[in-house]
Amino acid sequence: MMTHFLLLIVVVIITCIWLNNVSSRIGVPTLLAFIVLGMIYGNVGAIPLYLDDHVFAKELCCVALIFIMFYGGFGTRWEAVKPVVRESVLLASAGVVMTAGLTGLFCRFALHWDWAESFLLGAVVSSTDAASVFSILRSKKLGLKNNTAPMLEMESGSNDPCAYMLTAIMISLAGGSASTASIAWMLVAQITIGALCGWGIARLAILALRRARLLTEGFDTLLVFAVAIAAYAVPDLLGGNGYLSAYIVGMLLGNEDFRGKKSLVGFFDGVTGLAQVLIFFVLGLLARPADLQRAILPALAISAFLLLVARPAAVFAILTPFGKYPANQQSLISFGGLRGAASIVFAIMAIAGTGGLQVDIFSIVFCIVLISISLQGSLIPCVARKLKMTDADANVLRTFNDYSEGTEMQFGHIDIAPESSWEGKSVMELGLPKTLLLALVLRGGERLVPHGDTVLHAGDRVILVTKTYADTESFLLEKSVKKSRAGRPVSELASEGLVLLVRRGDEDIIPSGDTLLQEGDRLVVLKAKK
Repeated sequence: MMTHFLLLIVVVIITCIWLNNVSSRIGVPTLLAFIVLGMIYGNVGAIPLYLDDHVFAKELCCVALIFIMFYGGFGTRWEAVKPVVRESVLLASAGVVMTAGLTGLFCRFALHWDWAESFLLGAVVSSTDAASVFSILRSKKLGLKNNTAPMLEMESGSNDPCAYMLTAIMISLAGGSASTASIAWMLVAQITIGALCGWGIARLAILALRRARLLTEGFDTLLVFAVAIAAYAVPDLLGGNGYLSAYIVGMLLGNEDFRGKKSLVGFFDGVTGLAQVLIFFVLGLLARPADLQRAILPALAISAFLLLVARPAAVFAILTPFGKYPANQQSLISFGGLRGAASIVFAIMAIAGTGGLQVDIFSIVFCIVLISISLQGSLIPCVARKLKMTDADANVLRTFNDYSEGTEMQFGHIDIAPESSWEGKSVMELGLPKTLLLALVLRGGERLVPHGDTVLHAGDRVILVTKTYADTESFLLEKSVKKSRAGRPVSELASEGLVLLVRRGDEDIIPSGDTLLQEGDRLVVLKAKK
């Protein structure tokens, strides 16, 4: 049984990779593919993965959401969002409350739902999804004017904690276990404890990362992984908002400098991607076609109201008083408010935390998310161009912490031999290009910072620095020359790639086409990707 399950996992992963490539080519958000994949395996697959345990699904997705929230903060560059931080925070708090309230009123009076269920649905879909928006902006390299991208990034990354609090309050009201005092305490405790724990955990983590001497490479990644989990677990145990804490810890860590930070960006980018895939895949597994058929009409009505009324009303009410955001920019920010992973998790929480709801909130939210990321998400580039909000000179990647403002540099060294052409010459006489810098000269036990008149001598080790060469179309490999190839010229290896270097014992040889190979030579070959 275990073997069959492992093979099924392999099939799912390969299918996910294939769907990712297909969705990228046709311009549809990748996460849509994982919903469809979950539905196929949950309903019509060769081996259906029937899942109907909402409590288990909630726990699974809540853990996944921790890393989404953490990386939402970790990947945000404070320098980029600082000019719009007030607006972003207001959109992430007051904007979420307004969106939830207006949507709840619509469900109550237009769809004639119960009060509690109306506002529960409003709370569940009140937050927006950063991952869906920026997967589109990054894939299309869509630069936006007037700090629109940073505002969308910070708002979408930080509004889930507020939506989580609203959902928790509405679950309590729907279950009949809430009182005015308990709701007031929940709000104070969630915000205060969550924020204080986030700040404290981040400070301790930064101190540990800077001072700890980890002897094994990669353990700093495990440390930050544990910090992300603690950022949620500690405040949640104390009655605070774990997701708010995780976001704060992520942002504070992401905007500090410490060893190994760049590798963490790649690691958590992968972890967050996996977490989102998991959530959307579970959503597909939980979905039932018959339930979706009944939910599609109310979902269409709510989606239209969110897109045309609730979201624009919240955005315009908050941004217009600032007086520096034109109507076309506010319209794009309104349109960019996609529903995604958090709404799914909150919907599962609502089902698991309440009993006997008259409305199938899960199926309705499923359809809302599906409509949002497929139709609305696919149209974002077109809408941005129609509203004249695109900027060819703007780089959307500047919003993220994995963006490098300058060109990365690479160090190397040259040993000056007695017969070297550099021996006895000053640095200025070498005629080096501007992109190549002599950073240091090691001479015996001395470390000399070279100047133009510094003369190089035999035995010197010169440390060079130049721009890193990044080539996605080729790669380097090292191979050994076997006895059968000894005595043959380098030119005969042309079909196997370009031989850049021949390492023969302690000697490095820059080869020509007629350089003869010897057994045991190590060849550094530049090979093109096929």
